[in-house]
Amino acid sequence: MPNIKSSKKRAVQSEKRRVRNSARKSDVKTAVKKVIDAVESKDASSAKDLLRIAQAKLARAGGKGLLHKNAVARKMSRLAKKVKAIDTPAA
Repeated sequence: MPNIKSSKKRAVQSEKRRVRNSARKSDVKTAVKKVIDAVESKDASSAKDLLRIAQAKLARAGGKGLLHKNAVARKMSRLAKKVKAIDTPAA
């Protein structure tokens, strides 16, 4: 445990951030999994709604620095591609 007052404060702040970040990351992962489950069950309408929610959560995580912006863009793109594949019938 730190002895210096500023070090104690930093330790408290770091713990708060760690808890908040892990909750946000978990929330993002859950949203992405819900989209993938909807895609696997071929439910296009709910997949679109869940995609919109997942994209918002991913964008927020990227903006907060929780995930790298390119990783966010990649995940959003891949999810959108999967949803579009079930939405449009194969010709």
